Amino acid sequence: MPSISPPMMTAGLILAFTFIGIFTEKVHGLERAKFGMLGAGLMVLAGNYFDFYDSRQIIEAVDWNVVLLLGCMMAIVELLIPTGGFERLALTLARLSRGNSFWLMVLIGTAVTVISLLLDNVTTVVIFGPLIILICRQLGISPVPCLLAAALLSDTGGVATLVGDPPNLMIGSAAGIDFNSFVSRMGFPVLAAWFATLLVLRVLFAREFSKNSTAHMPDAAPLSNSRLWWAGVLVFAAMVVLFMLHSAMGWEPWMVSAAGLTVLLFVDRHKELDATMTRVEIPLLMFFISLFVLVGGVEHSGLLHVLGTNISSYFTESPLMTVLIVMWVSAILSAMIDNIPFTAAMIPIFLQMEQQGVNITPLWWALAIGVGMGGNGTHIGSTANVYIVTLSERLAKETGNPGYAITPGLWFRKGTPAMLATLVVSSVIFVVFFDFFSAPVGTH
Repeated sequence: MPSISPPMMTAGLILAFTFIGIFTEKVHGLERAKFGMLGAGLMVLAGNYFDFYDSRQIIEAVDWNVVLLLGCMMAIVELLIPTGGFERLALTLARLSRGNSFWLMVLIGTAVTVISLLLDNVTTVVIFGPLIILICRQLGISPVPCLLAAALLSDTGGVATLVGDPPNLMIGSAAGIDFNSFVSRMGFPVLAAWFATLLVLRVLFAREFSKNSTAHMPDAAPLSNSRLWWAGVLVFAAMVVLFMLHSAMGWEPWMVSAAGLTVLLFVDRHKELDATMTRVEIPLLMFFISLFVLVGGVEHSGLLHVLGTNISSYFTESPLMTVLIVMWVSAILSAMIDNIPFTAAMIPIFLQMEQQGVNITPLWWALAIGVGMGGNGTHIGSTANVYIVTLSERLAKETGNPGYAITPGLWFRKGTPAMLATLVVSSVIFVVFFDFFSAPVGTH
C-alpha cells in the first residue's frame, strides 16, 4: 500500500471532521450546510498551504450541472404549486379508488413514483403529504399507510432517472451517463422495487386495508391559474423529451430545466422573480457546492488514488461480490446518514479506479440503487422521510390520536422490511443480469 503523505493525512482528517459534523446535525443543532462550508474552507486553506489545491481546481471541482439543475427544478415547482393542479390530481385519484383504502394507496403511490421521476423526492412529498391527510380525513380512514407509501415510493421512484434524486445527478454528471442510459438500466429494478414495496405494505397493513370508506369525495376546486398549470404540464412533457435527447443535442440537463423555467416565467409574466425563487433552497445548493469543493480537495491530495488502488484489486478478483457489497453497504449507511455526502465521497474513488483501467460501470448502478433505496430503511434515512414523520406527528397531536404518528418503531416494523425487500429484489436482478449492468455506457 502506498504511503500516506502529510497532505493526504490532512485532507482525510478534514473530510472526517466535516462528515462527522454533517452526520451529527441532530446532536449539535448546526445545519449541515454550515459544516459543509466550514470543511470546504479548511480544505482550501490546507490545499493552499500544501500546494495541492489552487483556485482554478476549486472552481472546476464544483459540478455546476447538478447545482443549476436542482435550482431550476425548485423554481419550476414554486410556480406550479399555487395553481391547484396537484390538489386536483390527488382528489381525482381519491375518487378513482372508490373508497378502497388499498387502491387509494396504490394510486397515490403510483402518482408519487411517477412525479418523483422528474422532481426530487422532498418536493414530491411536500406536495402530496398534506393532500394525503386531507383525503384520508375526508374518507375517514387512517392516513398512515398512504403517508408511509408516499415516503417509500418517492425515494424508490427517484432512483429510476438521472434527474429523480440528487445522488443520481452527481453520479450521472461524474460518469457521463445520459438520461436514456440511466432509465434503461434503473427502470426495471425500480419497477420491481415498486411492486415489492406495495406487496410488503399490503401484507403489513392488512388490518388497515380491511377498512374501506363510503364517504363521498367533494369535487376539486377550480384551478387558480389554469393557463399556467397546463403550460406546466406541456413544459414537463417537453422536458422529458429534451432530457432524452440532451446528449444528441449537446445540452447539459441543467440547460433543459433552465429552458423550461424560462418558458413558465413568461407564461406567468406577472409573477415577480423574487417570489419565484422563495422555494429555491439556497442552503441545500450551498451544501452541494461545499461538498464538491471538499471532496475535490481530497482527490487532489492523492488520498483517493490510494483508496481506489486498494479497492481495484479486490474488485478485479470478485466483481459481482464487490458490486453487491457496494449496494448493501451504501443502503445501510444511507439508512443512518445522509446519502449525498456519502455519494460525493464514493464518486472520485470510482473515478480513480476507472483511471487504472477498471470497468466501474456496475459500481455506478449499485451505488445509485444503494443510496436511493437505502434511505427507506429508517425514519431519518432521507429528508422526505423526516418530513412525512413530522407531518404525521403534527396530525397525531392535532387530532389527539397517537395512532396517526409514524414513530421510529412503526417505521422499523413497516418501512424497513419494504427497504430490505427492494434490496433483495435488486440484488437478484443484478446477479441475473450482471453482464447487462457491466456494459459500458455514458458520453465519455
